[in-house]
Amino acid sequence: MSRLTWYEVAPESAKAVSGLYHYVTKNTNLPEELIHLVFLRASQINGCAHCIDKHGRDLRKTMSIDKIALVPVWDEVPHLFSDQERAALAWTEEVTNLSETHASDEAYAAVSSAFEPKELVDLTVAIAAINAVNRLGAPFRLPVAARA
Repeated sequence: MSRLTWYEVAPESAKAVSGLYHYVTKNTNLPEELIHLVFLRASQINGCAHCIDKHGRDLRKTMSIDKIALVPVWDEVPHLFSDQERAALAWTEEVTNLSETHASDEAYAAVSSAFEPKELVDLTVAIAAINAVNRLGAPFRLPVAARA
């Protein structure tokens, strides 16, 4: 079934979402690889094929394919992920699954010890941004670049 191209139908909404995304990717001190790691994990949880494809490709520029493949089970392979990456991934899952987790005190304590206050806010904004993009990309079935 063909679906609307949301950003063409409502370009001002696309501009607003893009502004948040641009802030996170261009105006924070978060490492680019960490941003794409968080973007990939949230996109996996949300089932946004377009974003999984895009951020997997972004990560392949700097990260091994083995590590990328194990992102969904990052907590089972802690030796592959730094303390900061693990804290960010756990926080990503907490914030993305907010209705279930309520952003637990345990996860907040862990992420707070791994990031400075401004970094924690920026990380949470990054998670919010990719969740917004996922909630547009998945329902409107944004295309993927991947080919068989």
